[in-house]
Amino acid sequence: MSFFKQFGQFMVAGARAHAQWELDVSRTILADRKRLLLLGLLLIPILLGGVAFADQLGEALPQFLGGKKAYSPAFYTTGIFLASIGIGIGAGLITGCIGAGGGFIIAPALMSAGIKGILAVGTDLFHIFAKAIMGSVIHRKLGNISVSLALIFLIGAIGGATSGGVINRVIYEINPILSDAFITTIYVFMLGFLGAYSLLDFLKARKKGDTGGAHGGGKSEGADLGGLPQRLQAIKVPPMITFDQGLVPGGRQISWLFLVLSGFLVGFAAAIMGVGGGFLTFPIFVYVLGVSSLTTVGTDIFQIVFTAGYAAISQYAIYGFIFYTLAMGMLLGSLLGIQVGAMVTKVVPGIYIRGFYAMAVLAGFINRVFALPGKMGEMEYITISKDTAKILDDIGIYAFFIVISIFAIWVIGTFLLNIKKLKGEVH
Repeated sequence: MSFFKQFGQFMVAGARAHAQWELDVSRTILADRKRLLLLGLLLIPILLGGVAFADQLGEALPQFLGGKKAYSPAFYTTGIFLASIGIGIGAGLITGCIGAGGGFIIAPALMSAGIKGILAVGTDLFHIFAKAIMGSVIHRKLGNISVSLALIFLIGAIGGATSGGVINRVIYEINPILSDAFITTIYVFMLGFLGAYSLLDFLKARKKGDTGGAHGGGKSEGADLGGLPQRLQAIKVPPMITFDQGLVPGGRQISWLFLVLSGFLVGFAAAIMGVGGGFLTFPIFVYVLGVSSLTTVGTDIFQIVFTAGYAAISQYAIYGFIFYTLAMGMLLGSLLGIQVGAMVTKVVPGIYIRGFYAMAVLAGFINRVFALPGKMGEMEYITISKDTAKILDDIGIYAFFIVISIFAIWVIGTFLLNIKKLKGEVH
């Protein structure tokens, strides 16, 4: 039980840190006319080009980059582009309102909309990379970046992203259905664990009468080290990397080996799941390596641009596993959703937000669990009729989108009903 609680806190801390990055990026893009103009220039061809341009973008660009035929859909409809905007809005509302985990619903949502799992992963990575480049807030955090820490970490991240990308592509070449089942299984375990922990946390808070915000929880600045970071920093495998000189006299040191291993894990998760890996960087740095949260935030902002960019381009784009129109639709939707969600937190008790978060994550879990039997049946691992498999899949899809839609309607409705009050707070 102690491990369950500690690992749950580890995951939630990472999801919150990644959500804060998303919020910072969104504010940076929307507050800058040049960045908005760049976004418009990227979106105009998609909005005006229609079917012909989308086909060219889906096939010609991957051919140009890597000489490979695109695996993205051979057709394009306005409906699927609008669906990608809706998925982006839903993820943005969850990220902005709850402060954690909105990105976890993107791959399940895309797969539910009929997109292959590997394409969903590549598209999500590209969307994160585009967002990171356009809304880069590195210049605000430069003073908190340990360059040596970041560079050694990126060596591991590149290795991990390469390994994850190769695994996904090899499995896809063996059997596209197996690829979907593999990615679905990973999301089942992750969303199942995170959803169970979030639900228990919500029930515990409600029982205690705790109505505090969902963004709560202590933030260690890294002045006090836990037992694990102390043990790791005591292992002297040269070269040793020095960091946090401004926090502790003389700074702290960690062996390059642990940085490379941590980077490998983050890069591997990014390439396998498509969520950028940023949700792992914060808890690994703070709770495992003993890096201060200030240095961690700056380093995370630095690494996510390179990790997501490398994984998206080298492991997916050049092989045709990115649907660019969907990526831009998600980017547009998430920018709007995050801002609305963040404002709603000012007028909604945190206990409600905790409850909706648990429901949203569990809805994603149910969605993927109910999709698995059909995949297993197609590969003849289990015996199940096509009708039964379709019914289960439909239940998962409807349950997922109903929950996310209810949450979106509630957040947007709350925003509209309290818009005068929110304007007053802004001014």
